[in-house]
Amino acid sequence: QVQLVESGGGLVQAGGSLRLSCVSSERTFSLYYMGWFRQAPGKEREFVAAIRWNGSPYYADSVKGRFTISRDNAKNTVYLQMNSLNAEDTAVYYCARGDIFSTTTRGYDYWGQGTQVTVSS
Repeated sequence: QVQLVESGGGLVQAGGSLRLSCVSSERTFSLYYMGWFRQAPGKEREFVAAIRWNGSPYYADSVKGRFTISRDNAKNTVYLQMNSLNAEDTAVYYCARGDIFSTTTRGYDYWGQGTQVTVSS
C-alpha cells in the first residue's frame, strides 16, 4: 500500500501564492511519476502538472507559467508552487502516483485525500 498525504492548502487572495506538499510512504518513490490534479464543485477532476523521475515537468496550459512542480526524492515529497492565483484556481487539489507518464486520472493508481485551495477576490 502507498499512502499520499497533501498539505499546504488554505485561503488566499487573488494574486497571492501557496505551496502544496505531498509526502509519500513509498520507499521506491523516486522510480514513479507524480502528478497534481484538481477538482472544483460540479466539475471533473482535471490535470494540473506531472513530474518524471528525473525531475522533468509537464504542465496544463491553464497553469503554465504560474505553477511549478518539483520533487525531493530524498524526502519522498512532491511540491506544487502556485503563484498569481485567481478564482478559477479554487478547487480541491490531489497528488497521485503513476506507473507511466500520464495527463489523465486513469494513469494513476494511488491518490491522496486532497487539500482545499480557495482564492478570494
